[in-house]
Amino acid sequence: MPAYRPEEIEKKWQAHWKTHQTFKADNHSSKPKYYVLDMFPYPSGAGLHVGHPLGYIASDIVARYQRLQGRNVLHPMGFDSFGLPAEQYAIQTGQHPAVTTDKNIETYIRQLQQLGFSYDWSREVRTSDPDYYKWTQWIFLQLFNSWYNLDTDKAEHIRTLQAKFAEHGSAGIRAAGEAEDRHEFSAGQWQLMGEKQKLAAILPYRLAYQQDTYVNWCPALGTVLSNDEVKDGLSERGGYPVERRLMPQWNLRITAYADRLLQGLNTLDWPDAVKEMQRNWIGKSIGAEVTFPVQGHEGADIKVYTTRVDTIYGATFLVLAPEHELVDTLTTPGQRAAVDEYIAATKRRSERDRMSDVKHVSGVFTGAYAANPVDGAPVPIWLADYVLAGYGTGAVMAVPSGDQRDYLFAQHFDLPIPAISDAQKDLEHQADPTKEGRYINSGIINGLTYKEATTKLIAFLEEKGLGKGKTNFRLRDAIFGRQRYWGEPIPVYYKDGTAYGVAEADLPLVLPEIDEYRPTETGEPPLGRAAGWKYRGQHEFELSTMPGWAGSSWYYLRYMDPDNADRFVGAEAEKYWGQVDLYMGGAEHATGHLLYSRFWYLFLKDLGLVTGTEPFQKLINQGMILGRSNFVYRVNGIWEPHTPSEKTNESEPPVYVSVALLNRINSKTASTEDKAFLKAKLDEIAGFWNVRNEPVTELASSDKLDFLHVTALHVDVSKVDNDVLNVGAVNKWDGSSTPLIGNYVSEPDGRFLCGWEIEKMSKSKHNVMNPDDLIKQYGADALRLYEMFLGPLEQFKPWNTNGITGVGSFLKKFWRLFHPEDGTLAVTDEPAAPAELKALHKVIQKVAHDIDKFSFNTCVSTFMIAVNELTALGTRKRAVLEPLVVLLSPFAPHLAEELWEELGHAPGSISQAPYPEFREELLVEANVTYPVAINGKVRDQRQFAATATAAEIETAIRESDFLTRFGEGKAVKKVVVVPGRMVNVVV
Repeated sequence: MPAYRPEEIEKKWQAHWKTHQTFKADNHSSKPKYYVLDMFPYPSGAGLHVGHPLGYIASDIVARYQRLQGRNVLHPMGFDSFGLPAEQYAIQTGQHPAVTTDKNIETYIRQLQQLGFSYDWSREVRTSDPDYYKWTQWIFLQLFNSWYNLDTDKAEHIRTLQAKFAEHGSAGIRAAGEAEDRHEFSAGQWQLMGEKQKLAAILPYRLAYQQDTYVNWCPALGTVLSNDEVKDGLSERGGYPVERRLMPQWNLRITAYADRLLQGLNTLDWPDAVKEMQRNWIGKSIGAEVTFPVQGHEGADIKVYTTRVDTIYGATFLVLAPEHELVDTLTTPGQRAAVDEYIAATKRRSERDRMSDVKHVSGVFTGAYAANPVDGAPVPIWLADYVLAGYGTGAVMAVPSGDQRDYLFAQHFDLPIPAISDAQKDLEHQADPTKEGRYINSGIINGLTYKEATTKLIAFLEEKGLGKGKTNFRLRDAIFGRQRYWGEPIPVYYKDGTAYGVAEADLPLVLPEIDEYRPTETGEPPLGRAAGWKYRGQHEFELSTMPGWAGSSWYYLRYMDPDNADRFVGAEAEKYWGQVDLYMGGAEHATGHLLYSRFWYLFLKDLGLVTGTEPFQKLINQGMILGRSNFVYRVNGIWEPHTPSEKTNESEPPVYVSVALLNRINSKTASTEDKAFLKAKLDEIAGFWNVRNEPVTELASSDKLDFLHVTALHVDVSKVDNDVLNVGAVNKWDGSSTPLIGNYVSEPDGRFLCGWEIEKMSKSKHNVMNPDDLIKQYGADALRLYEMFLGPLEQFKPWNTNGITGVGSFLKKFWRLFHPEDGTLAVTDEPAAPAELKALHKVIQKVAHDIDKFSFNTCVSTFMIAVNELTALGTRKRAVLEPLVVLLSPFAPHLAEELWEELGHAPGSISQAPYPEFREELLVEANVTYPVAINGKVRDQRQFAATATAAEIETAIRESDFLTRFGEGKAVKKVVVVPGRMVNVVV
């Protein structure tokens, strides 16, 4: 095979690695261990795109490099295989999600293998495999049967709590969670309780518990949606209305671990940005909980948490979340209609929208007043959607002079903004949150400093029973239930309305077969369709399934011991592999997956089931590869969905408007012709003028068409040519979670134009490029090298397919070091020349240094420079080329394996080769060229041995013809020699 043919070489070695299980790791080895892990993918129907392999290539280079360094490397891969897209495809087609998922996994495995990754495929896991999710369910049961003891600062089995109840009742028990949710009882009362009463008393202490929780509920889809699945108050899939609804949900008490999660960040080698995101998400704050009694409502107190209790005299109003439990009680008859209207509008907005919207001020007065606990002054009680029921107490003490959002609210509704400090400035234009100066208009703290005032106020409130000092966290307990089919069944059943955990011996609780994958006609989750699905034939199961992050919170542990039928991971295997040494993945998981995984690990640590302190010691977030995205624009707010049909559960398709037409309509100079054209097109769409929020007649007769509020949605770039959409290609179901079936209003010339943007290359953005095409044309080694060559691993990088040709040329040039002019192998056993050895050892040193620092782009540059140098030297020496093959093998493994075998080594053995030893003396130059100057002005250059002393160099200069030629007959005062740098003759 004289020429370099990657298509042949790569298939050969991929088959060899698979047959011989070359990269299989052993749980028992005398070698030091190294565990390198990729965040495993969700297997979508689209397969991998060129953005995916970036992190996988980097981690594979590290894994292969660590093997060369003599380590026992665990480098596994699996699939996060439960998910909404497969379920939605099942709803549309009737095909079981498992069938779709397995097919997609086959595609992923093929693509991963053809990229030459050194995964130990014998350890593959799939979260949708009952043998795997048996242990996900088992961990849930441990959470269900545990509570968090604040005295021991760890989770304990619920039996220890029951023992305390039996001995002392509920008195003196310090447990994580809200004390207000629990009942007080004596030991005697506990003994007299029946089973159901005891379980009800225990429930508020459990780490996995049920509670009425506000969620994003989409009636058309019949499920709870995460914040990421809601855009502009509508479901990302289908554009259906989403509302905030109070529903019974399973929750996990991650808040019990808030402080430990915060402290643990200090021990991790993670990007500072990720650690800061987790710190902010956990949000520890030290302040006070203050009680504002409501006037005219005995016992209806409003509790507020504040970090600035010193500003309490400036609290001119209270703001409650629209979902606050006291709203109905507090609202006066005169304000009832306005409050109800505001609450209805709030339900249509997601929490994320409410928190991020700082431009618009909205709110409504309840008609009720509270009493300021420090001076009894009446404080009006308002509702505003920027306050969330699930955060803090769902109430805010508004101090407009010290908080900008409160300031804007007070300005908008003409509420007072009194100064409370003599250091506050410019209150006519903005709030001033300063802690400097001394307090004014503040009763008992007038004249005091911030620290003095805070101390005095907390003492006063505690004495009066109206407040207390408190440490709080922004972190909320994690909602754990989803009203979907394709997820892990929650191992809980109900007896007389009380939740019980399934016996461990009955695990796994396997997902039952059902005839359809949508909610039942009565609104139950899809599992409600499972005929006769009862625990031991008599008790109803929980119908919700676990969220997607359940299985991914512990998968790294299962990789250590994937075939263990008796334990989620064997004790010996877990102790041997310990922490993940290197975790590679996207920064988008900072406050989701990474936080939940740490939480589960700390919980398992409390149970004595893991031996480390944190799951992932080092984390690297690979940067994004950027692509060009296209968008279509869906019209919102004017479409009244018809009742979903029994067959499809779908409403009438939405309407999309070409971006150029939309921009013209929305401009100040919109033409009459464009308005008439658009209105005529909308008139043709059946039912379009059935509106929700505005009178039909007003909209239908509008000549401005200014009601066209739109949401931008990504469209597959493969269906777009020069920003012109192939409407026929998208107007049919393609298996995606967000189909774009609908009515398309094109330009007058018939073209439907899309918007565009440069952003992350991602399947969710439909702007991806398939690596299969590039591998077919250039080879996997070329793609691996090119993705590393694009730039520093952690930076964003724009994709340019043209750049891969240069890397392909480099690999051909490397091949020709061994096969001149693509001829037969021409490597000789002749001794290497000093220049050749120098070129080699520069690579040995540089590549080791840069891999250790995860600087892979500079490694590729180093290889390119070395190959150019060796080509120029005509190098054919084994002593140089054989180590060079080993150095290249982590980056271009197929080519390296082929050349390694040609050099006479056992097939597939390069992974066991030692990393070449670096010899510093080979980089030392034999001679050094010195510039020689007269009075600082360089006149000549002279070469001396690198070992020459300053005295020897001075003597040689004095005895040479230098002074005769340049000294002008002047006497030499002294000769200054800077070793290795220069010589200066002073005359």
